[in-house]
Formats: sequence, C-alpha cells, structure tokens
Amino acid sequence: MSVMDFELPYRIVILFFTGMLGAVFASFFTCMGNRIAEGRDWIKERSTCDSCGHELGAMDLIPIFSYLFSRGRCRYCGAKIPVSCILGELALAAYYILCVLRFGLTAEAFRAMALAGLLLGLSVVDLRTYEIPDGFIIAGIVLWIVTIPFVQKPWQMEVRDGLIGGLAIGGGMLILSLIFDRIIKKDSLGGGDIKLYFMTGLFLGWKAGFFNLILSCLVGLIFVLLLKKSKIPFGPSISIATLISIIWGDMVVSWYFSLFM
Repeated sequence: MSVMDFELPYRIVILFFTGMLGAVFASFFTCMGNRIAEGRDWIKERSTCDSCGHELGAMDLIPIFSYLFSRGRCRYCGAKIPVSCILGELALAAYYILCVLRFGLTAEAFRAMALAGLLLGLSVVDLRTYEIPDGFIIAGIVLWIVTIPFVQKPWQMEVRDGLIGGLAIGGGMLILSLIFDRIIKKDSLGGGDIKLYFMTGLFLGWKAGFFNLILSCLVGLIFVLLLKKSKIPFGPSISIATLISIIWGDMVVSWYFSLFM
C-alpha cells in the first residue's frame, strides 16, 4: 500500500514514526558496531558515557532529541558527544522515509530498512577495524531468505535473480581480486568485501548489482580524495552504494538499457 493512499495528516504521522524508527535503529546498530569493534558484549552491557562511564538514563537515549536537548554534551560530565551520532540517526531516519515513499508499506520496504541497519553496523566495525564480521553477512543472507515469500516478485524469480546477482558480483570480484593479487603481490580486496558484494547481490540481482559495483567504486574514490588516504575500509562505500541502488538502481538500469532499445 502506498503512503500516498492515506490522507495528509495520516501520511505525516506514518512518515514521522518511520523516521523515528530509522533513528532508533541507527542508534542501536551504531552502538552494536562500536562494541563489536572494541570486543565488548553488545547485548548485555548497559549504555554509558564514553568519557565518564556514567550509565545513561532513558532521557539520554532518545534518538536525535537527546542530542539536541543536551546541546551535544553529556549531562553528567559535559563531554562533547561526537556529531557523527546525530548525523547517523538523521541519515538512517531519512533513508527509512525514502524506503516507505519508494515501496509503500510493503515487505520490500521492511527488507530495505532492515538491510540498511545491518549495513550501518558493519560499516561502523569496518571503519574502526578494517574488518567485516561474518555475523553481519550471515544476518543479511538470512534476512534475504526469510523475506522471499513476502515480496511481490514470484519467489522462483526472486531466488533465481538473487543467486545470479550474488554469484555473478561476488564471484566476479573474487576472481578479479585473485588476479590483481598476483599482479601487484598484495591483497587488492578484502575477503569481507567480497562476501559483502555477494550478500548485497542477493538483494539487488545482477543488473542493479552491477550498477552497485560501479557506484561503490566511485564512492570509494570520493572517500580516498576527501580523506587523502591511500587505504580506506571499503565496506562503507559498498554499503552506501547498495542503499542508493535499492532505491534508484532499477530505475537507473532501466533508463540505461532504454538507450539501446
């Protein structure tokens, strides 16, 4: 069901709570990613201030609003809270709203939003450790499998397109990386990145997956130029490109092929 089918007041309410849901999941997956990167228990540990260690209360854990009300500082010690916290919450909130506007209140929207959370979590870990934990890849594959019966595309077609996309993009990048490894005598692409291409290829299929591959390389190049580093974690680039591909990939691919038909 499209959000536009609702009257304006209901539409605003739906989009507001969708955005807040995105902010909540951004806070959750960012916290998870940071704890995994630090080797901490992300399930049982209570949230604390990184500076003073004070346990955070309910008023400190409201996404977006807690940061604004406290003016970006810890209520207990006055230490600055990284601005990346609220930026991540705003970004995922905006993406969740885009998902609902693009797909409506459907399984496709749920799948895209859940995948976005996983990609945020693994990107946080990759940024800090240059590694992508297999747990995120497995969770993404499980998400793809369990949502197959609920998407609009016939399940046989979904399985076929997904497996072709995952094997073509992930397998292709594995072969290319092995060739480049022999040529340059060092690792050209991490194993976690190849697994991530496979996992995202399941969701995108081979056409949008190929677009995602090109776009992720462009995003990675932008990061290199902006950060002025010779080495950057590639997981965030793949994740950003994947989120863009989910929303606009099919439209871009259809437009491109229409130029030759």
